[in-house]
Amino acid sequence: MHTDANGSSNVSRRRFASIGAGALAAGLAGCTGNAADSGSGGDGYGNDDNDTGDGGGDAEHTVVASFFTFYDFADSLATGTDIAVENLVPTGLHGHGWEPDPSIQRRVTDADALVHVGPDFQPWVDRAIDALAAESTETELINARAGVDLVDLADSLTVDEAVEGAKDPHFWLDPRRAKVAVANLADGLAAVDPDHEAAIRENADALDAELDVLDAEWQAVFDAAERDVAFLAAHNAFGYVSERYGATIEPLVVNLAANDDVRPADMQRAQDTIAEHGIEHIGAAVFEPIRPARQLLEQTDVTAYYPVTPYAGTAESWVERGWGYFDIAREVNLPTFRLLLGVDDPEDVMFADYGRNFEP
Repeated sequence: MHTDANGSSNVSRRRFASIGAGALAAGLAGCTGNAADSGSGGDGYGNDDNDTGDGGGDAEHTVVASFFTFYDFADSLATGTDIAVENLVPTGLHGHGWEPDPSIQRRVTDADALVHVGPDFQPWVDRAIDALAAESTETELINARAGVDLVDLADSLTVDEAVEGAKDPHFWLDPRRAKVAVANLADGLAAVDPDHEAAIRENADALDAELDVLDAEWQAVFDAAERDVAFLAAHNAFGYVSERYGATIEPLVVNLAANDDVRPADMQRAQDTIAEHGIEHIGAAVFEPIRPARQLLEQTDVTAYYPVTPYAGTAESWVERGWGYFDIAREVNLPTFRLLLGVDDPEDVMFADYGRNFEP
């Protein structure tokens, strides 16, 4: 297997208007619907409960992605090209812990390229890549993580979540690091469809600019914070947000599976943190079990929980609205953090869905 310096390899023998984001955001928000996707899976995101159709429609090239964020970036990059991009992870599922059925291997094998998040992040992807090598399949591998400067794994994450020895894999939550992934994807897609490299590079420039805007929006939230600590009833996927913006974000759940079993010691720590800082509002992960958040609602002075997501999957309602990474950041994560940090009052914030205590 050969991997080039840009992270692309081949397995083969041979709404924060005050920031000024309006116009640019509107331009990129629509990019999640690449024209080449007309033949994709039933929900428009390249999957239909693991539909095994060709998914590429009339597109000359098919690229499959193992993770929502990088599906969305790749789909935006493919606008105006002969590439159709498919998201392999079904709607409503968390892309980190998901284990697919065997039909996914055929979709990977039949694709011109696989966008993935590097080794040791999704075990099924590692197995799929091994199978490609064994079959000498000419499927390009596009590693979104190649060359990204990773931070050390926090104590609140288990070693099962580590990549590259003892590093935190959730780098895409930092818009600046996400720009490295965009460059990797652009290089990989240009190799798949060299006739449209100019369009891919132009789309990459637009994504870079939008990530700069999003970075400024995150910074503005933390600059305006009235609280020192934000608390999440979720596993710690937000370490890169903490690192980038000098914030303290305390998680409750420390295991990747994010199941219903919260250790008593973790619950006690949560109760102590909430009491010490007078926390009334917490975040809860959309694609993780909600029982820990409800437990905190019942057992502490917390009055409400609000949605957060590490962009690891997409909800059906978000697909219907055409939301991608940037829309979810602006409609879900940023409004919630403004509440958690005391920037906004709950009465002044409206969510499209998954609102206060995940009520419609």
